[in-house]
Amino acid sequence: MSTTAVNIMFVTVYVKAGALQDGVKLKLPYSQHGVRVLNSGLNLIFEIPRLNVIITFGITGFSVNLPYNYFGRNTQGHCGTCTNNQADDCMLPGGKLVESCAVMADYWPAKHIYQPECQIPSVPPTTGPEPIPTSTPCNPDSICDMLRSSVFEPCHPFVNPENFYLGCVFDSCHVSNPAVECTSLQTYAAACAQVGVCIHWRNHTTICASNCPSDKVYKPCGPSEQPTCEDNPNEPSMNFTTEGCFCPDGMKLFNKESGVCVDKCGCLDPEGIPREFNEKFEYKCQDCICEESTKAVTCKPKACPPPPVANCSGPGFVLVNQTNPADNCCPAFLCQPKRVCVHKDVEYQPGSSVPVIDCQDCTCTNLVDPHTNLFKITCEFQQCNEKCDEGFEYMEPSSDECCGKCVQTHCILDFNGTKEFLVQGQSWSPSESKCEIHTCIKSAGALAPVSSQIICPPFQESNCDPNTVQTAANGCCKICVEKEKACKIVPMKTKIKRRECQSLQEVELPYCEGSCNTYTKYSELAAAMEHSCSCCKETRSSTRSVDLHCLNGDVIPHNYTYVEQCGCDRAQCSQSTLNARKRRSYRLV
Repeated sequence: MSTTAVNIMFVTVYVKAGALQDGVKLKLPYSQHGVRVLNSGLNLIFEIPRLNVIITFGITGFSVNLPYNYFGRNTQGHCGTCTNNQADDCMLPGGKLVESCAVMADYWPAKHIYQPECQIPSVPPTTGPEPIPTSTPCNPDSICDMLRSSVFEPCHPFVNPENFYLGCVFDSCHVSNPAVECTSLQTYAAACAQVGVCIHWRNHTTICASNCPSDKVYKPCGPSEQPTCEDNPNEPSMNFTTEGCFCPDGMKLFNKESGVCVDKCGCLDPEGIPREFNEKFEYKCQDCICEESTKAVTCKPKACPPPPVANCSGPGFVLVNQTNPADNCCPAFLCQPKRVCVHKDVEYQPGSSVPVIDCQDCTCTNLVDPHTNLFKITCEFQQCNEKCDEGFEYMEPSSDECCGKCVQTHCILDFNGTKEFLVQGQSWSPSESKCEIHTCIKSAGALAPVSSQIICPPFQESNCDPNTVQTAANGCCKICVEKEKACKIVPMKTKIKRRECQSLQEVELPYCEGSCNTYTKYSELAAAMEHSCSCCKETRSSTRSVDLHCLNGDVIPHNYTYVEQCGCDRAQCSQSTLNARKRRSYRLV
């Protein structure tokens, strides 16, 4: 090994996991303690700048590039002797040369590797390895033939593909994963790149495709350290070519850590979007600018202008706080229509009745009026119903009404299937039950029949004066003139008055009172109603005199009739006579 002393930290590199230092993933690119680790998108590159060592880790293999001035005749094992002479590369430990490097490889097992996929033989093999097939690959879908095809033909004069082809065929026969075949193609393409021949071979395969992200392009010979906006032209570098995913032509990385390609250098905003120097933009309600002097983004709270005050005092509209369409970071107040109808400054919900026009039924709909953006009001003429129920009559409308109305005129009484119509105040009794009375009365503005039952007073015919038994005018109860209520003289004392004069003392003034036999009944003989009337009156009387004293001091004599006897006397029947119950025989004149 070289005598140059270099302090190198141990870094483990995995293509998929990245670079780990003491089990902790490194943020690439990494450069410390004499070691650099880069990522080209397809390869991880491990550099030791002081020794000009470059180790490239691909998806399925790796390559080691060592400078001759440090490592000439100073290597052994799988790397050979570094003498630029392939004849002495297959050397066993101890210096013995063998013809087969495959046999030599098994004599150099790795130590202190604790990966389960690494199988370290405890005793060097005594037999040679299985011969490598030289005919067609074992896998019929192998891509090994591409090494001999026109794809790699530009490199054939400089690097012989045969050993790479044989290695590919071996992998095709012994490894179940066809992607392992990509190792031979990748290794051959890297050897071609070292002699200045760049082959775009991955575009001709599917299992070995580059799969670069959309903002990157695949290059078989790109710079190991991609140009960035932070590059210092005076800083030395070990730049060499490698395949990977690179920024398109005319663009560079914003910085080594971002992985963002830009066409102009500037700043990265908080979301990782590149910004040009002095570019102004908004971010989360802040006014930001990419400062050229500091190459950093500075932000300050956005100053919003006072929003215009919208007149939204009318009915049917409401003031709503919304985002300003011209500036989505500042608020704006808009006057928006409600989901209502409006009539005479009154709001109505959809489906409700609206008193718009007389003699029309108007309803608030959920249809939008394009002129007001409020809901429409629809109207239709009222349909007057002139058909009334029994007991009602249709009354024509007055001048201030749209339709007439049914007015109740009769009470309807349904008695044993027969309807009786009664006007207000009219009574009716069934013929078979005169004590049952139905009367049409008005209550709470409506006519309704009211039924009542006449309760007859106790009747004892033996208490009646002979020939006075008859039916009352209501046709229900029996009545008569009771014996003790017959016509008789009734004593009375009173002062006699005449104009402004009266007697000083009360004088006896008896009168006749009582019942006489008065009736009305149907006479079969006369085939008509027969009336019989008699009055209770005086049958004997005398004339008496009394002095009346006047207010002016005069005293005048006055004659009056004094009743001495009473009795019933037949009289001409009249309505007043029929209804009279008593009669007084004395009247002042």
